[in-house]
Amino acid sequence: MHLIRLVYASKVEYDLEEADINAILNASKQNNLEKNITGALCYSNRFFLQCLEGSRLDVNALYHHILADGRHSQSAILQYSEIDQREFDDWSMGYIPPALVSGQLISKFSGKADFDPYSMSGESCYLLLKALASLGITES
Repeated sequence: MHLIRLVYASKVEYDLEEADINAILNASKQNNLEKNITGALCYSNRFFLQCLEGSRLDVNALYHHILADGRHSQSAILQYSEIDQREFDDWSMGYIPPALVSGQLISKFSGKADFDPYSMSGESCYLLLKALASLGITES
């Protein structure tokens, strides 16, 4: 079984409330635990940026399920690669809230301070997620 990492971005169709995010996280955590998928989800500026890690079959199936979710659109795979180990192995689905996505940190990985994953390389998005996770965020 090969491990893969998939990083994608999508545009959220409407402003999400905390209850919406909690529902997404609760369902994701349960489903990901069953499939041995790990990862992180960042929501800011009406964008999702998500990293999924696990077996090729399971991550691909999950991504196709995500594509059918009407809460977001314009999904784009930014990075897809085989990996030797997981980066987010402690999280069935860690969450990085908008308050932690600062302009200064965004500027480190992007040409501008506004969070827009479509304007970043896949590697920059992955490194941003790693940097945000290193702030001591735990799975909620």
